[in-house]
Amino acid sequence: MKRRSLFLNTTAIMGFLFLYAPIISLIVYSFNKSKLVTVWGGWSLKWYTELFKNQQIIDAALVSFKIALISASLAVVLGTMAGFVLSRMGRFRGKMILSGWITAPLVMPEVITGLSLLLLFVAMEGMFGWPSGRGTGTIIIAHTTFCMAYVAVIVQSRLASIDETLEEAAMDLGAKPSTLFFLVTLPLIAPALISGWLLSFTLSLDDLVIASFVSGPGNSTLPMVIFSKVRLGVTPEVNALATIMIAIVALGVLAAMYQMRRQTKLLSNQE
Repeated sequence: MKRRSLFLNTTAIMGFLFLYAPIISLIVYSFNKSKLVTVWGGWSLKWYTELFKNQQIIDAALVSFKIALISASLAVVLGTMAGFVLSRMGRFRGKMILSGWITAPLVMPEVITGLSLLLLFVAMEGMFGWPSGRGTGTIIIAHTTFCMAYVAVIVQSRLASIDETLEEAAMDLGAKPSTLFFLVTLPLIAPALISGWLLSFTLSLDDLVIASFVSGPGNSTLPMVIFSKVRLGVTPEVNALATIMIAIVALGVLAAMYQMRRQTKLLSNQE
């Protein structure tokens, strides 16, 4: 029993080191005073100062955050609608096809998704004159397309685990469909919506391949700028930027965990 416990603890520690040791080293070297990334020169905030003076990175970060915010919000709305249809509308003709279409972006290679969206935008521009060129709008459409698939799966799973007698009781008391959704169903699936939004925001902010296909001149996202800089060699500014992004994502995850725990306590108190 002790050998088994020791083996499990050792495996867990090795797994966590494998996952987080590179991230920890990146954070530590973001405070490195030396210009050489692999040579330690002492603690300093020099590269954070240099980072905020780099207008190219700042502009790319603003574009990426704008795209991620809009894409995540649209993905939550469309993904919730799709998940609700698949979970609450019962069996209908074409349900399997619809489910396959919604989940296809989850397994589709990003290169195929990016290329197909690029060809679609080019064909639409030739036929309808919209979208006129590639830019922020086409990136938002592309990111919303694959992010909503993740939201739909999360919302569908959450709806499947909810006791439908709660909704039936509200309908018996005279609640209209709109009232039922906003006052009963929506609060119950709120943790799934928050998780879906955070996941969509992270995926959009992190995307490089699809954005490279559907973006145009002057609309480079942050991952595209970082990739172009890394090809010439990793600089301490990139480490500082990555540390800030890790901090933002970590705060978002902590906020989501707090909200989900709070929602769970409220539901347990009601029961």
